[in-house]
Amino acid sequence: MKIAFITNICSHYRVKLFEELHQSLDIDFYFFSDGSEWYWDQRHPQLKGNFRWTILSGFSLFGVRFNPSLLKVLFDKKYDLYIKCINGKIVLPLTFIISKLRRKPFILWTGLWKHPETFVHRLTFPITRFIYRHADAIVVYGTHVRDYLIGLGVSPVRIFIAWNTVDNDLFGKAVTQSEKLELRAKLGIPEHEKVILFTGRLEPVKGLDVLIDAFACSQYQVPATLILIGEGSEKQRLIDLAKKKSVNKIYFLNYIDNHMLYRYYALADVFVLPSITTPRVKEAWGLVINEAMNQGCPVIATNAVGAAVGGLLVDEITGYIVDENNPSQLSNAILFLLKDLKLSRKIRNYNITEIKKWTYHRMASGFIAAIHSCSTGKK
Repeated sequence: MKIAFITNICSHYRVKLFEELHQSLDIDFYFFSDGSEWYWDQRHPQLKGNFRWTILSGFSLFGVRFNPSLLKVLFDKKYDLYIKCINGKIVLPLTFIISKLRRKPFILWTGLWKHPETFVHRLTFPITRFIYRHADAIVVYGTHVRDYLIGLGVSPVRIFIAWNTVDNDLFGKAVTQSEKLELRAKLGIPEHEKVILFTGRLEPVKGLDVLIDAFACSQYQVPATLILIGEGSEKQRLIDLAKKKSVNKIYFLNYIDNHMLYRYYALADVFVLPSITTPRVKEAWGLVINEAMNQGCPVIATNAVGAAVGGLLVDEITGYIVDENNPSQLSNAILFLLKDLKLSRKIRNYNITEIKKWTYHRMASGFIAAIHSCSTGKK
């Protein structure tokens, strides 16, 4: 079976997945985006791995990506099955329609568990729902997406989970105590102070004003420093909020290359992803949680984070899951983990063991099962 896999970009955290699929399948990958999406930091490299790939030429108009060269790919008679990610206002329905015209199976890959509420998304929701209900199979990030789709009328037997994964070899690298002390000295953080860490885009969906509020409540109870790594539209507002709340022990760090980021996770006593639900987006997963767990870091995430409700995090086992937009609850969770050293050590040991199960081979198996269901007609 010859497969066309069409997705937006080849991000650093998908290369090994594509290589894994390439080893098992006769598959060609096509990338249709220029990487200008609001959620993507263009300083992250778009990589090419050991698999067959093509970057489709195209142009953007009023925020919509057009790829005329895609038509040739879609009508190429050598393809027996199409896999398409949820992205692409034109590319998604076009791929779906042509697959149906050619009477070839169509597999959707999605992490959405709440449809965006922008004007355009509301208009196009009936089309998206139709694709959900008529795709031959759907591959999802976790149980949260599966449950969302079932609620929209999708048959459970057509849904397959490809557990969302990062490069454990990269983020699980050993970090010595001397390296941690060196990083503390570089940042100016005393050895006795605890470290609370966030990494990601500084955008409204991340709920970082809630984290700053929570830290303001807890900063005098346990000596600690808050580190925010990343950039985005919210940065200046968050800096101003920290000043207003008299939060002094806070560092705003710019972009850190992924090949260095694991050291910050190793340094952290707690990793926090305080995301909130916005009209534009709901956190599909939060791969930074996978990254942090590779260093054993206890995690606090809200119930608006896909990884928190979709199968990775377990409340009071991997850390804590708190309600979104609740600084008091978040502050209490932070204090519990910073004060209870025995609990923290237990969580670290569990996280390091658990995250090793989240491999690219396991993720790829979700796609392979979906493909198999199409080829055998089990839908």
